[in-house]
Amino acid sequence: MPASKTKQALVAKRRSEMLIMKIQGRTAAQIAEHFNITPGTARSDLARAVKKAKAMEVQDAELYRFIQGSRLETLLRAVMPLAIEDNDLKANEQARKLIADITELFGLKVPVRTEISGPDGGTIPFGGNDLAELYTLIGIAGQADATPPPLDTADDEEDEDDEDEEDLEDGEDGDGD
Repeated sequence: MPASKTKQALVAKRRSEMLIMKIQGRTAAQIAEHFNITPGTARSDLARAVKKAKAMEVQDAELYRFIQGSRLETLLRAVMPLAIEDNDLKANEQARKLIADITELFGLKVPVRTEISGPDGGTIPFGGNDLAELYTLIGIAGQADATPPPLDTADDEEDEDDEDEEDLEDGEDGDGD
């Protein structure tokens, strides 16, 4: 049976107070003792309170982004006729800046180039289009003697043939023994 509205309100109030106590530096055991609950209940309540606070923060950020986007679009609609029809250079610049702000606000900027630091501190080029390349880079992360994958990859079959030839050169017969 679902909890009553009163009980839900009391639990929400308790979790809010618990979160404040945790921020103040109290331990889960101290918080549990204060509310006369078990430490396990205190920890789970704190986890739920943090999760809810994060969700509310995301909602607040989305609301801010929507409001700010609407404001920028209103300004852009006012400036755009001057920029297009009257060829007003100042209006053109304002429109360009507003479009850039809108693009940034909604996360539409795409990086043109990505560099990843290699084991010696140098950069490893990353095309960003190949998931296998990304997995390889993740796999070698933190290895002092790692060799980065080549940026331009040839056919997989050619790579496998090269690996087989290297294995034979190293004295392996290719049958895994």
